[in-house]
Amino acid sequence: MSNKPFDAIVLIGRFQPFHNGHAGLLQAALAQAGRVLIVLGSAHQARTARNPFTWEERAAMITASLDGNDAQRVSFIPIRNYYNDRRWAAAVEESVQQETKKKGLATRRVALAGHHKDESSYYLDLFPHWTFVALERQGDFDATPIRRIYFDAQNVAEQASLQKLVPQGVVRFLAAWSALPAFTAMQAEHRAIDDYKKKWGSGPFVTLDAIVTVAAHVLLVRRGNTPGAGLWALPGGFLEGRERLWQGAIRELKEETGLNITHAELEHALRGVAVFDHPERSQRGRVITHAHWFDLSLNALPDVAGADDAAEARWIPVAELAAMESRLFEDHLHILDHFLKVTG
Repeated sequence: MSNKPFDAIVLIGRFQPFHNGHAGLLQAALAQAGRVLIVLGSAHQARTARNPFTWEERAAMITASLDGNDAQRVSFIPIRNYYNDRRWAAAVEESVQQETKKKGLATRRVALAGHHKDESSYYLDLFPHWTFVALERQGDFDATPIRRIYFDAQNVAEQASLQKLVPQGVVRFLAAWSALPAFTAMQAEHRAIDDYKKKWGSGPFVTLDAIVTVAAHVLLVRRGNTPGAGLWALPGGFLEGRERLWQGAIRELKEETGLNITHAELEHALRGVAVFDHPERSQRGRVITHAHWFDLSLNALPDVAGADDAAEARWIPVAELAAMESRLFEDHLHILDHFLKVTG
């Protein structure tokens, strides 16, 4: 048995990117446990300016910041953001249990470590069965201004200030990543989001989305503009001043897809409505959407065509949605999952 207080400590974060504050927390956790299980949040989704790095890339940058001995004591557990606290916490617990069993660790000697930075750290209270190890804040670091420095820079030389904020292994990783096409795309999205917030503020905004199903297919659009240009999404948009929610959902549906179904037919096909209000569901700000599910009893898929903000409209088999997670906009996989149970 290890002479450390715990066999394993769980450390949860997005690490977008991994900075010196994170590195300090990781070293504190390694001092108290034989193994650290790093839960990488917001995994598997499409890249955004707020979450530009895949979980594999984040695991690589964290590993690059460790010496060989410490790197051998760290495991990575990718967890998607379900935008549902109870479901997310259950997924974390199940994945940690599987990892501890695989490593032959005693479940009763597993702890959760973290620092209560602000209200965004509430997730640390979702695991009452684990001993909580409160760690001190390791310097005045935050990932948001680091991403801003990274994406606002005109060239690698202008990113020199990052050397004081992130471990050297991460500096090298970020320099190499800035030569990839993904950097250019995320830099453009970062600037577009900045312009959006300067023009419209950060909300709250009310939006509407339409889930339209016909014969085990669902109608999706490919976004033509940032944020999320090129990603697949539900047809939808912002509520106008003098319309009902369901009317707005139908209006956006018709504007973006050209679906030639009457309002009366769509109203008759309405099977459910749900509100999605997770504070981090959209990087544009506080966006609360009302999703409407219309299930049409038709023998053939109606003709559709992308219009307005949509570059394309297409009927997608429901069975293919789960495999499209990294190509879907914001939380739209989870909206679809709510109505259609696409992830099992």
